[in-house]
Amino acid sequence: MPSIYKYRFDRHTIYWTLVYLVVFILLGWLLYHLYEGGYLSAWFTSFIVALIALMSLSIPRRIVVSDEKVEIRCLLDITEIRRDEIASVRRVEARRMQWFVPIFGGCGFFGYYGHFIDLRRLDRVRLYASEWRNFVEITDIYEDRLYVSCADADRLVAELTPPGGNRPDDEDDDEA
Repeated sequence: MPSIYKYRFDRHTIYWTLVYLVVFILLGWLLYHLYEGGYLSAWFTSFIVALIALMSLSIPRRIVVSDEKVEIRCLLDITEIRRDEIASVRRVEARRMQWFVPIFGGCGFFGYYGHFIDLRRLDRVRLYASEWRNFVEITDIYEDRLYVSCADADRLVAELTPPGGNRPDDEDDDEA
């Protein structure tokens, strides 16, 4: 029977989502009145609607852990990691995540998801979070790192820890 970990939006994420939506609506309204419905306001409106639709499809909804794989399910996308390819799993403090900068993805609009760059390690990582806390780092055997957040992060770490424990991590200096 698969385990399901649901995402919850915190107040900070809801606040930033509302800020984004208000800014988009105000810019659309301003362009419409400045250019009286010209091509610029139509282009902007089409662009913003397409951007919101694309970002909405990548909003993380739940993490499903089965015996064979781990799935991060978004509205239309599923990211899968085979359980036998997981090298290590650990909790990560939110202050460690302050060095993450979005490359291609959402940052505050219904969560934090997509491809980010870790400025401390200069490495590309994937992030699927609906709140900026309770982070779990999943590293696979190919050295790819995936960060997720869920309310029950300790249970997720305990369930995903590979048989025999995590591989030795020589980067413990990140916690200092």
